[in-house]
Amino acid sequence: MTDSPTVALLGTGTMGAGMARNIAAAGLPLRVWNRSGDKADALADCATVAGTVAEAVEGADVVLTMLYDADSVIETMESARGHLGKDTVWLQQSTIGVDGCDRTVRLAEDLGIALVDAPVLGTRKPAEDGALVVLASGPPDARGAVEPVLEAIGGRTLWLGGAGEGSRLKLAANAWVVTVLEGIADSLALTRDLGLDPALFLEAVAGGAMDAPYVQLKGKAMLAGAYDPAFALAGALKDVDLILAAASGVGTELGPMPGIREHLARAVDAGHFVF
Repeated sequence: MTDSPTVALLGTGTMGAGMARNIAAAGLPLRVWNRSGDKADALADCATVAGTVAEAVEGADVVLTMLYDADSVIETMESARGHLGKDTVWLQQSTIGVDGCDRTVRLAEDLGIALVDAPVLGTRKPAEDGALVVLASGPPDARGAVEPVLEAIGGRTLWLGGAGEGSRLKLAANAWVVTVLEGIADSLALTRDLGLDPALFLEAVAGGAMDAPYVQLKGKAMLAGAYDPAFALAGALKDVDLILAAASGVGTELGPMPGIREHLARAVDAGHFVF
């Protein structure tokens, strides 16, 4: 493995496109593939666009998957069967939950390749800025192969233990994110419904122990009606279902999460898009 591994990035949607541009900017040879070809074609200025998964992964040192859910990840990597080298490392960065990650572990063993489970914290803008937080887990001897890629896409990498620990920590982090967002929205709505300017809530908590940059950022965006696409609501609903499934599997009761899921489902059914 050289210091400039050839990377095949499968999935060039909201997150994958920004990641691809940062990988290319780091000087790593890059091939991209996406189910809808137009999204991959938009990266033709910085990457080789592959027409099939097999074409993308042939001879690649690192295969990075950034896809919607576990089923799409598994189906895509099955398409790579027979085209992966024995030293290929699969860098799985989609949010797929505990069961989904366990499926990728089994598939990697069946394909005879190393798996690094490394979901990310962040949305479209951090992906574009190369500022994602990577939660990496997998065999120590695969770490060197993926580090140039992780350095290109992230501002910080937290290395954990065996493959699967990254996906588990991602669920805990996502539980916090949606809880904070729900709390901001609820407090703004309550302030308004009590007859006050909802901006007063943000002013009241500003700079104190209850404040955070994310509170002010998202709160002000909500008040301004600024809903630039950062993450699809349907994806947030999918992630909350993964959180609830994981919690159920270990007997953890998450008080606010069922209500948050209900709100997200209602918003998706109403045709809203951004999170």
